[in-house]
Amino acid sequence: MYKSGEDYLEAILRLQEENGFVRSVDVAHKMNVSRPSVSRAMGILEKDGYIEFALGNMIKLTAEGLAKARDIYGRHKLLTTFLRLITGLPQEQCEENACRLEHDIDADVMDGIRAWVERHSEEA
Repeated sequence: MYKSGEDYLEAILRLQEENGFVRSVDVAHKMNVSRPSVSRAMGILEKDGYIEFALGNMIKLTAEGLAKARDIYGRHKLLTTFLRLITGLPQEQCEENACRLEHDIDADVMDGIRAWVERHSEEA
């Protein structure tokens, strides 16, 4: 999957958790992109089986889309926590950097970061 597709899935999941529903305009706002950009991305995600459109043109994650979005968001949260612990920088700055890292990091490295965070969270 392409990086921006992962960003869209994560945004849909987060909006769904926050609002209980997701509309294209909400995705455009959250991601600071145009509605035509969202429309193109939703077409690709629908074709790939990650989303479907429900009554009222609401965006709904499929089972596969939900699993993928949770994986992406899980990496995002773990990397944000890791960066906060090792740098002490503000949450927003750590989130922005985690968003860039979450797409390209190896599973082995993520496992190592997870283990490190778990060890250091227990010490706190």
